Amino acid sequence: MIGSISIALLVLMALSIPVGVILFVLGIGVDLFYSPFPLIRGLGQVVWSATNSSLLIAIPFFVLLGEVLVRAGIAERTYRALDMWFSWLPGGLIHANIGTATMFSATSGSSVATAATVATVAMPQAERLGYDPRLFSGAIAAGGTLGIMIPPSINLIVYGFLTETSIPKLFLAGLVPGLLLALGFMAVSALLCLARPQLGGGSGAAVTWRERLIHLKDLVPIIALFAVVIGSIYLGWATPTESAAIGVAMAMAIAAGQRGLSLAALREALLGTIRVTAMIMFVIIGAYFLNYTLASAGLGQALRDLLEGLDLGATGTLLAVVLLYIVLGFFIETLSLMVATIPIVVPIVVGLDYDPVWFGILLILLIEMALITPPVGLNLYVVHGTRRSGSLTQVMVGAVPYVATMLVMAALLIAFPQIALWLPGD
Repeated sequence: MIGSISIALLVLMALSIPVGVILFVLGIGVDLFYSPFPLIRGLGQVVWSATNSSLLIAIPFFVLLGEVLVRAGIAERTYRALDMWFSWLPGGLIHANIGTATMFSATSGSSVATAATVATVAMPQAERLGYDPRLFSGAIAAGGTLGIMIPPSINLIVYGFLTETSIPKLFLAGLVPGLLLALGFMAVSALLCLARPQLGGGSGAAVTWRERLIHLKDLVPIIALFAVVIGSIYLGWATPTESAAIGVAMAMAIAAGQRGLSLAALREALLGTIRVTAMIMFVIIGAYFLNYTLASAGLGQALRDLLEGLDLGATGTLLAVVLLYIVLGFFIETLSLMVATIPIVVPIVVGLDYDPVWFGILLILLIEMALITPPVGLNLYVVHGTRRSGSLTQVMVGAVPYVATMLVMAALLIAFPQIALWLPGD
């Protein structure tokens, strides 16, 4: 059963069928061929169970928060300010890419949105100043992955929803690894540009300290939003859903104050939110139905028996799970990979006495890696779509050093779990 379902999944994805539809088709196939009971009759209850949670309301709010910031031009101002502060480092604008992605991740829960925003702002500068297109594009794609690690993260909300794990604890657990990963990206970029200065391109106009200090004000909106959204959760003043709503109201107020909230911009932000939210919910419902049919057909127990039969021990089983996600990440879109595997894998890992909050952060890190590894790495295609010339292969090659950085970070998380568990206090 495991082999036939895996092959069917890959074939259907190769046909470019929408992921939500694939999950429903696989669920119906499992019902027809592997279950003695008519599981399709429970579809209505499954749909209701998958959507009947106030926690999911946070998803459209966080999506709208990011959309408002993009339409209001706040991302461009943030990029300009960080460029002034990081221009002296080896690699110059590359660090501004990663810094902007880090700050934008702190207000937008989407990696793809983060990568698209930074790429749109940064690419014209790279071409003008002669940066190496591979490293520059790879840095943007990698920086965009921080959107699902640094809170607020839509993927962490989905993980918490599927595993009934505390969302506030997941948000706090993702903060330190996310910032360390951003620093790792910047360190790798600086080392590469020191070794090969031609990768770093030319320098822009000279910047005075007075200009740097003046443009610090452009960083205030992002920092204030992050402090309010995450601070309200951490202090227990608001739930994740309530803090998301507060963040949207605050973002609209900031955008209006900077005269960036026109009716046209608001309309585009709302339409974008509807599209993204509908896609996410369709995938979640489809995954719920597939997992319901798989569990009823006994796949979960079969997988547990398989892993136990291998007698790998706790560490060996964990490493096998890590390898599984790395391999699956080459072929399956990130959100689909999460919702299709979490209900099966997480109970096995937690049963080995691993902390579900810690494993959630490790899982998100592996999912981040899938965003910049071909052939399905979404961020690679998003960044390439903003370029005026060059091949997709250049973006893929440029992402390799950052994939290596993620592997090092994964090893550190496994060796030192307190990196993730320090802030939530687990």
